[in-house]
Amino acid sequence: MDIAEETTGGALPWSQVTPDAARRLLVAAVEAFAERGYHATTTRDIAGRAGMSPAALYIHYKTKEELLHRISRIGHDKALEILETAALASGSAAERLDGAVRSFVRWHAAHHTTARVVQYELDALAPEHRSEIVALRRQSDAAVRRILADGVETGEFDVPDVPGTTLAVLSLCIDVARWFNAAGRRTPDEVGALYADLVLRMVGAPPAQAPAARAQK
Repeated sequence: MDIAEETTGGALPWSQVTPDAARRLLVAAVEAFAERGYHATTTRDIAGRAGMSPAALYIHYKTKEELLHRISRIGHDKALEILETAALASGSAAERLDGAVRSFVRWHAAHHTTARVVQYELDALAPEHRSEIVALRRQSDAAVRRILADGVETGEFDVPDVPGTTLAVLSLCIDVARWFNAAGRRTPDEVGALYADLVLRMVGAPPAQAPAARAQK
């Protein structure tokens, strides 16, 4: 799956980026950052991938860092939407944790090129932009932590360290973007189901408390 395929399903809202030239540059930047890394990528690289002149890039983005910030903001907004939707859903804590992990992993697998840039180029952002993105990451952390805390309170989960387990769950999900291969033997849905099962086992949730996960295997 290349970046063009990743962005056609609507799961990542590139449609909010207008005009078309600005969107093409953003998609080209994702491809270049994922392939070469932010620091090794030049604005000429990005413009060339978009079929535009380097001068045209500056009409839409003042700097290369502004492009990275826009990509990072869109990706982190999507991540937060996925996790907060799961945290606020009806059902048991185990069912909500299953939904959160399944959806979060599926997104990172289906959009692995984009997700690698979103998740692993944080340190390349300017200080004010990095602070903004870190705040979004903390909100994502809080959504998962809330589910885990609910499960502990109801007796569904055996989790002595909720903050540490939250970090472990999110790290496990995010790392999918680093290794996922669209030509591999598992689909994004299958990886999501596998990871949801692993996380439920991690927190000590009995299988009977996660019927959705078992039904989709």
